[in-house]
Amino acid sequence: MSDNSDFEQINGIALAYMGDAIYEVYIRKHLLEKGLTKPNHLHRTATHYVSAKAQSFLIEKMLDQKILNETELEYFRRGRNAKSHTSAKNTAVITYRISTGFEALFGYLFLSKQAARVEELAQWCIRMIEEG
Repeated sequence: MSDNSDFEQINGIALAYMGDAIYEVYIRKHLLEKGLTKPNHLHRTATHYVSAKAQSFLIEKMLDQKILNETELEYFRRGRNAKSHTSAKNTAVITYRISTGFEALFGYLFLSKQAARVEELAQWCIRMIEEG
């Protein structure tokens, strides 16, 4: 990507593709820092943070607590409303679409070089999941 504004042209599904990877890195790092090292246990534990249901829960908490600004909400909606050619696995379509919006938000923040905000939201998400 040659220009800072290129991310503005990326569709919601592509933003979600990037955001999924970025969010997953934060979760994996967190789990390793907690001392988890066995691959099967890491994978099972990670799903509590990265599943469509978990991401849907997290974005709804973000909306309830009004922690997203208008631009962030716009990118969440872009991902949520994007037409996906894949189907939800083991989850309702609406949950899958909301989680796509969550991932698009992280993709937008990463591609727009807002590393501090990515870190802030990732840590907030980790706290929310761990508090139940």
